[in-house]
Amino acid sequence: MFKKTGLVVGAIALLLGLIFGRETLSYVGTFVHGTRQAVRDAVPVEFEIKRARDMVKQLAPEIEHNMHLIAKEEVGVERLKNDIKRQESQLAKNRADIERLTGDLKRGESNYAYGGVMYTSKQVESDLSRRFEVFKDRDVHVAKLKELASAREQRLIAAREKLRAMKSSKEQLLVEIEQMETRLAMVKVAQTSAQLSIDDSTLSRTRQLIDEISTKIDVQEKLVGSQNSGGHITLEEPGDEDITQRVSEYFHGASEDDTSVVVKLD
Repeated sequence: MFKKTGLVVGAIALLLGLIFGRETLSYVGTFVHGTRQAVRDAVPVEFEIKRARDMVKQLAPEIEHNMHLIAKEEVGVERLKNDIKRQESQLAKNRADIERLTGDLKRGESNYAYGGVMYTSKQVESDLSRRFEVFKDRDVHVAKLKELASAREQRLIAAREKLRAMKSSKEQLLVEIEQMETRLAMVKVAQTSAQLSIDDSTLSRTRQLIDEISTKIDVQEKLVGSQNSGGHITLEEPGDEDITQRVSEYFHGASEDDTSVVVKLD
């Protein structure tokens, strides 16, 4: 199976080489990059946000691990400082003993009593020499321990600062993710609003129909009214009305006691 796959790949490579020549790698690289970018662009934004949130959550174990390392180093540095204090205290005592022996030898006596035991000056001198060599070695050792403690303390300070920045960055990333989720929600609302189109065509057609019906009823009412007004014959003769009577009635009104007879003028 692997042999067949190798043959197929070789054949494809040969074909591409014949088509594109020396530019084959460039074309292949561009194709791969374009395809990869197209796949990334096709990934939904919701999925990418969820992926980002998951990646932020994965920082929690790393932060916890670093906190454990820092706590362990804090304990180690504290123990180292205590050990340095203990050795410094011992060095102080050793120095006091050395200075005492040195002062005794400077008196030039042949014998010295320490703890109820007599020692010759030669024995005291030999003991002083051994004590002094040991003191110098321990003094150098304590100095190196101090340097080590200082270096570890500096690294501890840097680690604390890095952890603080890591926690702060995690919180900032969560805030940015929440902001992106809010922005995406607003975009979706805007898209929904843009796509929301109420179809009021039926309402418009109904209103138009009602207007047409009302117009038809108005026309029919007018037709009925015109037919009724011309349906009776007028039996009274139109009379000639005296102009003087009309004027008097307009200005003075008609009087019940008025018995005068108005003569019509021909």
